[in-house]
Amino acid sequence: MARAARGLIGVVHLPALPGDPRHVGALFAEIEDQALADAEALAGGGVEGLILENFGSAPFPRGSGAQRAPSHHVAALAILARECTRRFELPVGVNCLRNDALAALGIAAAAGAAFVRINVHTGAYVTDQGLIEGQAYESLRYRRALGAADDVAILADVLVKHAAPLAPIDVGAAVRDCFDRGLADAVIVTGEATGAPLSRERLQQAREAAGDRPVLIGSGLTPGRVDALAPLADGAIVGTWLKRGGELHAPVDPQRVRELADAVRGRWRRA
Repeated sequence: MARAARGLIGVVHLPALPGDPRHVGALFAEIEDQALADAEALAGGGVEGLILENFGSAPFPRGSGAQRAPSHHVAALAILARECTRRFELPVGVNCLRNDALAALGIAAAAGAAFVRINVHTGAYVTDQGLIEGQAYESLRYRRALGAADDVAILADVLVKHAAPLAPIDVGAAVRDCFDRGLADAVIVTGEATGAPLSRERLQQAREAAGDRPVLIGSGLTPGRVDALAPLADGAIVGTWLKRGGELHAPVDPQRVRELADAVRGRWRRA
């Protein structure tokens, strides 16, 4: 089993790529420069990991069946993942939105990345992309076929943001399903939307269900919420708050990165 990333993980949001509705003419090279500048700011500010997302490409494909991630999205993420693994002595991850687990695993294996985030790993969820079903059966076998079972960790969301389970399920049951039946290496717990606060109650429920297995915060961590949340978690994935002014589409602010990195240092759950 691969070792899951822990600590403060900063998000590199790729802007809209050519062909996307919000693309405004930037060339691939310019997009790469922008993403790497954010990665430099995150690494310099003290994060303990990086994760790349094709976030600017909304609306996203489901990531399964006839709606796989476009080939140039996969290529751009792979190039940047390889570059980040070479530049920074940090674990690098990939999230291929909305839920292309196979593409993310292929990118990670080819680029030498350490983990992937899968938004729907087990179960079925109603989302703005329609119904998305977990692909644990396919993704775990694909990871093994790539020879990456010991090298690329699967970080799986439970009750993922911007979605609702097709059938009611509580946090504890979702966590146990992800670990015991989906064989995830870690679970991620979020609020209802990007940047939305995560309740301490939900995180506590996930922690109790996980036992000693890794639980990461997936949205809404700020310096003011470290005392309440960090001792229950093994790390956090943070994007929005680390941007200039806390604005989602702004560049990463190195000062904010340092502030949050200082706030969480030594505060995570003791494994």
